[in-house]
Amino acid sequence: MIQGLTGVGSTLGAAGGDNRPTPAESMEQFGDYLKRALDSVARQEEAVARTTEQFILGNVDVSELMIVSEQAKLSLQLTAQIRNKVIEAYQEIMRMQV
Repeated sequence: MIQGLTGVGSTLGAAGGDNRPTPAESMEQFGDYLKRALDSVARQEEAVARTTEQFILGNVDVSELMIVSEQAKLSLQLTAQIRNKVIEAYQEIMRMQV
C-alpha cells in the first residue's frame, strides 16, 4: 500500500513540475468562489420566501420552514464573516510599510 502511494507521488512530481496558480489565477478563482457563494445565499433566501408562502397556504409544516430559514441564516452569517476577514486582510495589507 505504501509503495503504491510512493509511486503515485513520484509520477505526479515527474509529470507536472510546479502546478501552483499564478496570483492572477488565484484572484480569479477566489472571485469565482465568492460569486458562487453569494449566488447560493440568494437562492437560499428565495427558498425561504417560497417556503414561507407555502407555510402560509398550509402546504408546509413549521419544522420545514424553520430548517430552511436556519440554513439561509447560517449561509448569510458565513458570508458576513468571510467579508469581515477579507476587509481585515485588506486593512492589514494597507498598514504594511513598503
